[in-house]
Amino acid sequence: MLAYSCHQFDNLSAETPIVVFLHGLLGSGQDWQACIAHLKNLPIITLDLPAHGHSQAIEPEDFVTVCQQVEQTIISLVPTHHPVVMVGYSLGGRIAMYGIAKHLFNELNLIKVIIEGGNFGLEEEQARQARWINDCQWAERFENEPIERVLSDWYQQPVFSSLNHEQRQTLVAKRSDNLGASISRMLLATSLAKQPALLAELAKSNIETHYICGEKDNKFSQLAKQSGLSFSQVAGAGHNVHHEHPQAFAREILHQFKLASASNQQQQESPWLKQ
Repeated sequence: MLAYSCHQFDNLSAETPIVVFLHGLLGSGQDWQACIAHLKNLPIITLDLPAHGHSQAIEPEDFVTVCQQVEQTIISLVPTHHPVVMVGYSLGGRIAMYGIAKHLFNELNLIKVIIEGGNFGLEEEQARQARWINDCQWAERFENEPIERVLSDWYQQPVFSSLNHEQRQTLVAKRSDNLGASISRMLLATSLAKQPALLAELAKSNIETHYICGEKDNKFSQLAKQSGLSFSQVAGAGHNVHHEHPQAFAREILHQFKLASASNQQQQESPWLKQ
């Protein structure tokens, strides 16, 4: 079972959905603390994905195994049939989308998934091959070099261009607790090169998917706009919205939570809607 933390479970009711947060590569459940501070009335579970945080000793194998570990951990904590809203950032978002598209979360009463900056998958074989070469190079560096040095270069990638120097240094210091060899294995096990294109299957799912991206995150804003999914942008934010603007991100989560709760309540009161 994955490491986890539960928040605000004291007054849990049968009707109130539980929000489950999945962090990105190099992160942990602690990443969501600033956001959770603005969600004081919601029951929340944060997970540490394999090879991260207090789950560092758990070996990542592939997308299927990671999705199974996520589901099994949630099942152990959440009452049967209790509604769940899942929030995933970057890698966590890709895991959430994979689990939905491949029907790996069937034991959960998942009523909505919220994706922050997650890639739907690469359509072209050439792009997948190029991504695999790139991920292998990073994985080798994480395996063999001091992690502080690798992280300094990692956060220079174009996707993090909205970060200033101070923000980059903060992230390098924060992420240096990771074990380079563990991150290397997770990077290869869940590489975007190994992820099929998921958008078509997500569109067919009866689980609503909402996408959140930063206004300055041009790449993922374009992906969101072209996806056909409901999406929202956070002004002034880049790729890591919940880190850069936790209060604004929390407002988006709360809004989507209320929509999901109302929809779920309506279905409970009108069983014919499920037919």
